[in-house]
Amino acid sequence: MTKSEIAKLQDYLRRKFANNNIRITAMKAADSAEVYIGDESIGVIADDKEDGDDSFVFRMPILDIDLED
Repeated sequence: MTKSEIAKLQDYLRRKFANNNIRITAMKAADSAEVYIGDESIGVIADDKEDGDDSFVFRMPILDIDLED
């Protein structure tokens, strides 16, 4: 993912979730980036260029221990 794509995605997520603490950083894999809220990693965004369409997939794993009070 390019720096420009990461900046656009970060801006989109900040607006969508009304949270300026969302931060996206590039990963070693060229087609993905890690999503953080503050210092906590919450998921990964991957570039999906199938069938000529350019889209992004956000995966956010939720562990059972995260659901405990």
